[in-house]
Parts: sequence; structure tokens; C-alpha cells
Amino acid sequence: MEKIASFTVNHLTLLPGVYVSRKDHVGSEVITTFDIRMTRPNFEPVMNTAEMHAMEHLGATFLRNHKEFGEKCIYFGPMGCRTGFYLLLAGDYESKDIVDLLVELFTFMKDYEGEIPGAAARDCGNYLDLNLPMAKYLAKKYLEEVLTGITKERLTYPE
Repeated sequence: MEKIASFTVNHLTLLPGVYVSRKDHVGSEVITTFDIRMTRPNFEPVMNTAEMHAMEHLGATFLRNHKEFGEKCIYFGPMGCRTGFYLLLAGDYESKDIVDLLVELFTFMKDYEGEIPGAAARDCGNYLDLNLPMAKYLAKKYLEEVLTGITKERLTYPE
């Protein structure tokens, strides 16, 4: 079997950043998949499921309600390796095109107060596994350490 594209990225040199993982064509539409890499793979501890789950609920809610990108948001969810998230948008984008959107998103998450959207047994299959304080901490860390003043090396996959 052929390796899928995401398994060909050198995870030993991959830094936290925002990367175009792939572009798919569905009819005449382009779907851009972004790798929102929050921790350095195989060097830093991975994120725990409870905070990732909280970030997924907050992120999906924010993105699907966004005035510009709401109708273009196909999916926002965690990577199985727990080092980041995938964001799929309808449209042909580059990493630099969504930095402002991600600054808005991670600012929203770091400042969020109140009940997490969908945090009820009726709405979620694992509503007890959510950690808002850690989600806020990780959002702030990513915003400050990666998104603020982001450099080209954190917008393009390493060779």
C-alpha cells in the first residue's frame, strides 16, 4: 500500500505551526485541509483528550458561526496523535490566508467563559471528558508562541 501524504511529512523536524496538509478536488470545488500543529511531535508531551475535546467543541462552534468562513467550514477536529487539529475549508487556500482566522479562533478559546457548547449528555457522546481551563491555557500558549508573529518556517512543511 502507498503511504498517505501526511505520513510523508518529517515529524522529527516539524514545528508547531499552520500547514496546508492537502488539497482535494470535489467536482469544481477545492477543499483545503490544514494541519494546525500545536505541539512538536515526538519532542513535547501530547495534549490530553479532555482539553482537546473542549477545544474541538469551542473551535467547531466558533468556526461554523464565523461571518466569513462559517459556510466554508467543512470540519474542525483533533488529530489522532493529539498534537493538533485538522481544519477543512471549502476553497483554495494557503496557510498565510487563515492566520487571522486562527488568531480570532484561539483568542476566542483562551478568553471563553461559561458552559462549553454541547457539553451535555443529550448533545455529546462523552460530555464528561472536557477540560476548559487546560483548553484555555493551550489556546493562549499557541496564540502567543506560534500565531503571534508567525514565521515562514511555521507556515510551510519542512523538507
